[in-house]
Amino acid sequence: MQRQKIMLIAGVLLCVVTAFMVKTFIDQQKLEVIEKAKKQLQEIQANSSTVLVAKVDIPRGSPINAETLETAIVPNQFIQPQAINALGRVDGMVTIAPISRGEQITLSKLMHSRQSDGLAESTPIGKRAITISVDNIASLAGMLKPGDYVDVIAALSLPVQGPNGSVASQPAVIPLFQNILILAVGQELSSKAKGGESRYKKEENKEASPLITLALSPQESNLIAFVQEQGKVRLVARSPADSQVQPFQPVGWDALMQYIMPQIGEQKVEVKEPDEFVEIYRGLNKEMVILPKEK
Repeated sequence: MQRQKIMLIAGVLLCVVTAFMVKTFIDQQKLEVIEKAKKQLQEIQANSSTVLVAKVDIPRGSPINAETLETAIVPNQFIQPQAINALGRVDGMVTIAPISRGEQITLSKLMHSRQSDGLAESTPIGKRAITISVDNIASLAGMLKPGDYVDVIAALSLPVQGPNGSVASQPAVIPLFQNILILAVGQELSSKAKGGESRYKKEENKEASPLITLALSPQESNLIAFVQEQGKVRLVARSPADSQVQPFQPVGWDALMQYIMPQIGEQKVEVKEPDEFVEIYRGLNKEMVILPKEK
């Protein structure tokens, strides 16, 4: 009888251990499947991008709006040149060629609906047209064209307060704005001139204009006007299919040295605090007594 009880208990324990091992094995298999799925998703996201495609067949001469477009994830190797990923860039434009359902929306098949040479007509609603003066380097050697999008950075001397209360100037490069539309380069506007000439037509023997007109908000217009009086403005060209805005930090000597020699930033320099003291006058003699530091 005692032997049967022992065998029964052993059998129960064996069943419990077996069930625990089976559950552990199943959980490990689930984790492996989940990790594998995550890696595959990360690979797909890294090698794909979101673009706008036609929701329906769009005939020639039709306006572009949110009702006719939708987003789709496309592998990077299959993204068409000048493909658009933001509705704000093409909203209100019209097609110059038919676009089939599911086809990517590209600038090569679109044009502005307004055929006018006026700057006011080319300025988007809610924006202000402001012209800035740039040098040949800042304007990318004349390769910028109306309709391009740029980032705007500024080289300034920032006031920095020293430890003794004095104010000194420190050079720095500050990111101002991102994804800004160029309305005009010199007197060349982004809208097509009468007669149907494209704004991408190459002109021979034309010098780069030092004047660039940007579409900025009222507050941004005030900021860039102030920056122009204090330092230099540079423009950074970006892809027409990229409208992503990323946070960037100002760059100065500290950021440059940290980038070149990151090990310097990891070294901590101990600064000895000055001793506190009191002055005691004994007749005509003055003594300095150092106060003990509080622990």
